[in-house]
Amino acid sequence: MAAAYGLGAISGAHLNPAVSLGMMTAGRMTRAEFLAYAAAQVLGAILGAAVLYLIASGKADYSLATNGLGQNGYGAGYLGEYSASAALVFEFSLTFVFVTVILGATSAGAASGFAGLAIGLTLAAIHLVGIDVTGVSVNPARSIGPALFVGGTAMAQLWLFIVAPLAGGALAGIIHKAGPTRT
Repeated sequence: MAAAYGLGAISGAHLNPAVSLGMMTAGRMTRAEFLAYAAAQVLGAILGAAVLYLIASGKADYSLATNGLGQNGYGAGYLGEYSASAALVFEFSLTFVFVTVILGATSAGAASGFAGLAIGLTLAAIHLVGIDVTGVSVNPARSIGPALFVGGTAMAQLWLFIVAPLAGGALAGIIHKAGPTRT
């Protein structure tokens, strides 16, 4: 919620390539803008993971291999041990819901000043429902940053946390664009 209100005037608070792709497929962003935003989002996530690693490694008993950096995952040994198919469905469908809310809350016909609240509450609800499933990505950049540092299984499973959110975001944009025009 803080990011939506704090960064909304600067960048539209685009911190997520799936959201930017949804904006592009909805006709609210050009392909060039999408590519520039996505590159910045991934770079920001890598820098954010680096800062997190610097802080975490300051703890005497911290181990990247043992503690990780909040990387996403699925299967045996990861949180609720959900299957890859469950993770794929979760990430796709909840990203779809998230981007749908963003597109609706920021559309011309939406109530002014409430987008951040709707977006923040939706993201909080998604986390409450899914933290045990995948650690909740719904954002490819958020998954790429930690995976690059942690490596191993996080890198092997990263494809799911790129493909599913991007597909969910793209579909939300396509459906939003196909809907009735609001004034």
